[in-house]
Amino acid sequence: MSRMATSLMGILNVTPDSFSDGGRYHDPAAAVARALEIQRDGADILDVGGESTRPGSVRVPEAEELARVLPVLEALQGKLKIPVSIDTLHVAVAQQAVRLGAQYINHIVLEDEIAREMALLARDSGAYLILTHARGPLEHMHKLPPMSDAVGEVVAALANFRNLAAKAGLPPDRLLLDPGIGFGKNADESYELLRNIDQIKALGCRVVIGASRKRFLSSDPKADAAEDRDFATAATVVYAMERGCAVIRVHNVRAMSQVMKVARRLYPIAPVLD
Repeated sequence: MSRMATSLMGILNVTPDSFSDGGRYHDPAAAVARALEIQRDGADILDVGGESTRPGSVRVPEAEELARVLPVLEALQGKLKIPVSIDTLHVAVAQQAVRLGAQYINHIVLEDEIAREMALLARDSGAYLILTHARGPLEHMHKLPPMSDAVGEVVAALANFRNLAAKAGLPPDRLLLDPGIGFGKNADESYELLRNIDQIKALGCRVVIGASRKRFLSSDPKADAAEDRDFATAATVVYAMERGCAVIRVHNVRAMSQVMKVARRLYPIAPVLD
């Protein structure tokens, strides 16, 4: 296995109801401009999503999601030097994104069969696949009771994702696993998962962490804005780097890129195994 550095994934929500930016990049022209800014700010990967997965969000029809993301992906053709990731629940959206050059498929797993189809698509297209754990349905995940063993349940689910992808024929070096921080997990469970990243890494796949601006980082989620959680996000970024995570998803790319550069100079960062 070769050793790799942690990659920074910049989040671009082309939705009208993102928890982080409130729909600022719903317009395709604004989204394209933001994508290029994310690249300039130091992202290694651009993650484009057309459906909000914030707590209480309502599922978006496939056609609507395509109408949101395809104009942006088409307009970015030949303009980006970094790879594009498509963040989607729909196989058809992933198919169209891959056709337009997306090199990553970022999928929250709600049904094993859809995850298997995503693995087949990644296998056949040469894309990388990120499979993320969530306690669904998304509309109600923020109301779910606590888990009896958050780490055990999530690790077992991620092991199932790994095995599912292997059975679909996806090479193990093209699969990444995300514990889904905040997706149906309360604050204590999210912190517990972060503290136990090594158990997730022990599954033999590269790990993705997306804690950016999430409510569990706030001391008063009803009063602060998402942007107010950037300092707390920075702590999770350094921690995830130290633990050898492969990809860290963030909203404030410029700030977190600076955090990562300094952390690399100061801390003994664990290597990422590819």
